[in-house]
Amino acid sequence: MLHIKTAKYLSDYVLWLAFDDGSEGQVDLADVLDGPVFLPFKDINFFSKVAVDPELETVVWPNDADLAPEFLKSLQLKQQA
Repeated sequence: MLHIKTAKYLSDYVLWLAFDDGSEGQVDLADVLDGPVFLPFKDINFFSKVAVDPELETVVWPNDADLAPEFLKSLQLKQQA
C-alpha cells in the first residue's frame, strides 16, 4: 500500500509530494478538484493548507477532504510523461 510521507504547497494547485516508495515530485491538481468537497479550494489560501494525516498517510485539508496516494501517484506519472 502506497503512503505519502511529505506534502508541500508550491503554487496555484501544485503540490510537491514524497511517497514511501522513494519517489517524489510535483503534481498539479487544478483539473481534478471537482465536486462539493472541493468548493473551498477556490480560495487558494485554503488549498495551501494541505497537510499529511499521520494516520491515513495521505494529503488532507481542514475540511476533511483527502485524496488517495495511488490517485496522486498516477496523476503525477501522467503529468511527467
